[in-house]
Amino acid sequence: MIPRFYQTHLQKHLTPSQFLVMTILLSLMQSEKQVRLERLSRVFPCLIAAESRRRKLQIFLDLPHLTIELIWLPLITYWLTTYCRVGTRLSRSIDRSQWGYINLFMVSLIWERRAIPLYWSLLPKLGSSNFEEQTTNLQPVLPLFSEYKVIVLGDREFCSVDLGNWLKAKGVSFCLTLFCHSRGSISSDTPQKHCQSYGRAS
Repeated sequence: MIPRFYQTHLQKHLTPSQFLVMTILLSLMQSEKQVRLERLSRVFPCLIAAESRRRKLQIFLDLPHLTIELIWLPLITYWLTTYCRVGTRLSRSIDRSQWGYINLFMVSLIWERRAIPLYWSLLPKLGSSNFEEQTTNLQPVLPLFSEYKVIVLGDREFCSVDLGNWLKAKGVSFCLTLFCHSRGSISSDTPQKHCQSYGRAS
């Protein structure tokens, strides 16, 4: 069952038939534990040919207003205001995962040992992300956390002076893993008293 606020929010942006498709899809993804279109169309409860069901779902998923900014971020905002007090310290992670030709950049909220997706995009290339791609994915979620104490966590791919300076300028704390051979210095006016070194990840 979709929570009431989710229903109200989705119904603002979807027609009744589109909302019905959305609720069925969400239910099927939870029961089937699959997001492959072929699998979902095969079990989708509609009395039409399998290929027609697949095409129906494809058209729905291509709707121009099914965007992160319009559909997902307002739900995250509601969740934050409901479950997180103003001033709460929250951790966000940035990560990139690659499967074959799929290169996914993900910004997540760490909550009770789980990562809740906040914003994501498919990079138009293989390999590591660059500074522009990192800030482009981080920028949309920054306003959501203006009332909270946020720290951004990233692995060695994101250990960048440019990214660190950008986050500092936005008033966001960060913890970015260094390569094992990296060296750094702490100026006399830096508040940190200790600097811990990290070895190569296994």
